[in-house]
Amino acid sequence: MYQSKVSWKTRLRVWLFNFYLPYLGAGIRITHIAPDFSRFRTEMKLTFYNRNYVGVHFGGSLYAMCDPFFMLILLERLGKDYIVWDKAGNMEFVKPGTGKVSAEFHITDAEIDRIKEEIEKKKKGDFTFHADVVGEGGEVIARVEKIVYVRKRGKLPVQN
Repeated sequence: MYQSKVSWKTRLRVWLFNFYLPYLGAGIRITHIAPDFSRFRTEMKLTFYNRNYVGVHFGGSLYAMCDPFFMLILLERLGKDYIVWDKAGNMEFVKPGTGKVSAEFHITDAEIDRIKEEIEKKKKGDFTFHADVVGEGGEVIARVEKIVYVRKRGKLPVQN
């Protein structure tokens, strides 16, 4: 489930995250977290409490399993010198989810470096990330796009 290099504090945070009531209620589980916080994996089984009217995964639960992870990766990887906020999100439903679904969220070291460089130049920015929700056979169930706002802590220059 977790790589052995993950600290007990990280394991505790993930364990607590799995007991966050909206996740618990929807049956969402964090099944993997990279030791450097560069990658998360979530899963959700189809159950009676996350099934919609027509018997497939409820769209709100699918979105919830994708919602905070790009922001969390950036918060951890950029550190306390940066302010990070989810700004917008969009989900395209490709096909009905009828079994266990999963999603992976990853931001590479190169992307983190690019974000830091852009923030040094522009002081703030919106960054777009994508992930797929996939079924057990690897088929795409939904595509999510997240826009995350990042800026350095401190005062921003006054703009005229």
